[in-house]
Amino acid sequence: MTEHPIYLVDDDDAVCRSVSFMLKTSGHTVESYADGVEFIKEAKSLEPGCVLLDIQMPEMDGLEVQQELKAQGIAFPVVVMTGHGDVDVAVKVMKAGAIDFIDKPFAKDVMLSAVGEGFDKIDNSSAKSTRSEEAKLLLNGLYPARTRCA
Repeated sequence: MTEHPIYLVDDDDAVCRSVSFMLKTSGHTVESYADGVEFIKEAKSLEPGCVLLDIQMPEMDGLEVQQELKAQGIAFPVVVMTGHGDVDVAVKVMKAGAIDFIDKPFAKDVMLSAVGEGFDKIDNSSAKSTRSEEAKLLLNGLYPARTRCA
């Protein structure tokens, strides 16, 4: 597994500090964003990573952030975190493509497992892309381009 960054998007400074500390002491690289708007502004220029996303934020909530990532074609795996979750919210974020939905406060192993699943998704996507490119090269070698007569 390749090491990927973790993008932590949460408007609660105390949560950002504690989650960031926990992940960094577990050997991960963490970049924190105070809200969804700030994260979306930079998302296209970021290397692939796992997004830890709070659901309740001002201006742009977590579901809106997920929808905007999808609209921009950014396929980062998303783990939604919330202190106010219910079944309806969980269903919405999972249908929007989240790989996990975890309640605050959460155990360290729950968070690390969710992040690991996100990293696996990135690695599998990269491997599929590489195999697709290799297949195209092989096919091009089998079927040379035809030239047209003028």
